[in-house]
Amino acid sequence: MPIDRDHPEKYPPNIQAMLKRRAEAAVVLGQDILDVDVENGVVRVGYDTTQTLANRFGAIHGGMTAAMMDDVIALAAGLTIEWGQITPTLEMKVNYLAQGKPGTRLIAEARTIRRGGTVIFLEADLKDEAGKLIATASSTVMITQVSGPSRHQG
Repeated sequence: MPIDRDHPEKYPPNIQAMLKRRAEAAVVLGQDILDVDVENGVVRVGYDTTQTLANRFGAIHGGMTAAMMDDVIALAAGLTIEWGQITPTLEMKVNYLAQGKPGTRLIAEARTIRRGGTVIFLEADLKDEAGKLIATASSTVMITQVSGPSRHQG
């Protein structure tokens, strides 16, 4: 469902927190959450890219592409966790298929493939506005409690 920014209480805790205050890295990446489907474990995010994300050859740097993939995967992983839980990445594999271009909007979609009691396996893809596939990723994350006081609450 498209994001209803006027009613963040409709969403899981991770989306509520993101709507309240985006992480600085999300701001740099140009993150704009588009759709959330809690039932199917799917999140779609737009990334409004800038020259800041470019490598010396004028394409989106591969590390920035990986950061976008990790970001959207983290949002999808967090759809079924509770306040006080986090989903740190255990591993992630990114396949680079084409170059992204600064000044364009890239669209990422992450899907939960399997959720266990403490581990979630997810996949994602990143496309340009024309639908050209830029990258794919797969990731395994762990569900765990935040240890100690969190600076990111509220």
